[in-house]
Amino acid sequence: MAYWLVKSEPDAFSWQQQVENGVEPWTGVRNAQAAKFLRSMAVGDRAFFYHSNVGKEIVGMVEVARAAYPDPTEETGRWACVDMRAVGPMPKPVGLAAIKAEPGLDGIALVRQSRLSVMPISDEHWALLCRMGEWREA
Repeated sequence: MAYWLVKSEPDAFSWQQQVENGVEPWTGVRNAQAAKFLRSMAVGDRAFFYHSNVGKEIVGMVEVARAAYPDPTEETGRWACVDMRAVGPMPKPVGLAAIKAEPGLDGIALVRQSRLSVMPISDEHWALLCRMGEWREA
């Protein structure tokens, strides 16, 4: 299993909407590197759901329910999307300030490439962020 972080502006698509929709296509990614990461995702991979711009925090966890396919929100076929399923809310949201302050998260893409909307998360960073957010597997 690979780990990821996906970002969404909560006024465009929020964690609450993800939960209400259950499984939702992760569309609209128009950055080549982020799209490459989407195409690398496999069913069952997990991702942190991060509210960008407003909140700036990890608020939940999703998993890939369908591997990459052409994004239906554009016509060229150049861009991809995946379907994401809500797994659960982060018991204690993990804010950007806490992420930046944690020495164990040095080098995390969220800080290095802050504009990237889809990014891989190393096993070590995943485990640390889960601890910070008090995430417990059911």
